Order: sequence, then C-alpha cells, then structure tokens
Amino acid sequence: MNVALDRAYWIGLAVSVILPVLVGLVTTRVTHPGTKGVLLLALSGVNGLLVEVANPGPGFDFGTAAVLALVAFGTGVLAHFGLWKPAGVSARAQDSLITARSQPRGV
Repeated sequence: MNVALDRAYWIGLAVSVILPVLVGLVTTRVTHPGTKGVLLLALSGVNGLLVEVANPGPGFDFGTAAVLALVAFGTGVLAHFGLWKPAGVSARAQDSLITARSQPRGV
C-alpha cells in the first residue's frame, strides 16, 4: 500500500468520527432521532464516496465505496454513543446553533 492511499483512508476515518458532531450542529434537540440517523447515513455515504474518489488507484470501485460508507456510518454511531454523547459534546453542539427559539405563551 502506498502512503497516499493510507492517508485517504485515515482522513476518511477521522471524518467519520467527527460526523456525529456535524449532525448535531445542523439539527436541534427536538429533531427526531431517525432523521438524525438518516442524515448521518447520508453524510457517511458521501464520506465513503469521497474517500474512494481520493484513492489514487486505477479506478473507482462502487463496492469499495459502499464498504467505506458502512464503516464510516458504524464508526460515527460508535463515536456518538461511546465518545461524544457521554462527554457532553453532542448536547453542546446542538445548543451552539439554536435556530428556533420557543415563543413565550400568550404572545
């Protein structure tokens, strides 16, 4: 394996660890967990495709991109429940970009 190929895989793995925080930044606390999961899956798919495109090998392989997307999704879920949520990073990420504020009653 060459160094460029290793670098692309390591960067993809690092991005997949950060993806749950990104999902937390673009969603609110009241967003349905299923919606957050689908968003994480979509971003993991994009990550897998980009890593395969960045691969300096002979050509694009959709099967490898699909495996990379599944690995990115699994890594993202594990990072969320094992690292970001217990450390409170997920809650702080969702609180940092509040887009909808609740209206006081009677107004």
